[in-house]
Amino acid sequence: MPGNVLIIDDEEVLRTSLVRILRNAGYSTYEVSNGQQAITFENYDNLDLVLLDIHLPDIDGVEVLRQLKHKYPRLSVIMLTGYGSLASAIESMRLGATDYLQKPLNPEILVARVRVIIEEQRVERRKDSLREQIAHLQRELTELEANPISSQPQVSHIHDSTDRFLKKGRLILDLKAQKATYGEEVLNLPPATFQYLYVLARYSPEVVDYRTLVQESQSYQVSLAEARELAKWHIHMIRNASKSEGGLAENLFTARGIGYRLLLD
Repeated sequence: MPGNVLIIDDEEVLRTSLVRILRNAGYSTYEVSNGQQAITFENYDNLDLVLLDIHLPDIDGVEVLRQLKHKYPRLSVIMLTGYGSLASAIESMRLGATDYLQKPLNPEILVARVRVIIEEQRVERRKDSLREQIAHLQRELTELEANPISSQPQVSHIHDSTDRFLKKGRLILDLKAQKATYGEEVLNLPPATFQYLYVLARYSPEVVDYRTLVQESQSYQVSLAEARELAKWHIHMIRNASKSEGGLAENLFTARGIGYRLLLD
């Protein structure tokens, strides 16, 4: 998928050419003309890649790289260098530049390198996200193994319920035994997934956003992206447990980009 690229170069003709090449390839671009503008640029969190000229009129490009990598260590940077600046390009690689390209630039090589670097960066971000999810699930598994249901039948966030059963429409939740039935259908759910169903039922028919769903089900304070992934897995478990025609799964809806809604008759 395309991404966002910042071009840092004092040559207006070259910047214009790079903008045209990258936009034709589907990328969004930003541009600044000197080192000071580069250092004070405020949108780095939304960037996928930086193209940085080594020779800038105010601050040396290598120094700009040094400062950017100090503030944004995972930022991908391609250095743009002339024939006589090879030593500076190598020094830039030591400072954390991802790659360097010599001027005059070949448009096909430029676009190919941009595409590869942005894709590699996205793969690494996805790996990080998966590692975080695995860590969350591992902590949950450790907690479940340390606190079996037989010795602690109710989790803390439903201890204040005075009733053992929550009944809404055809859905019946046994909060003590953590058993769920929908009409004649018995839903076999892991303990953590049962909590997600409990929260959805309690809010029904309102939409429950991802972070609220995770917070009230598992007491996790997580980012929106993490909450979406965690909730997605448990919603899948709920739907998978409901196999019958007209069962609970047919009444569990996705509010795209927001969360989930359970409609109970």
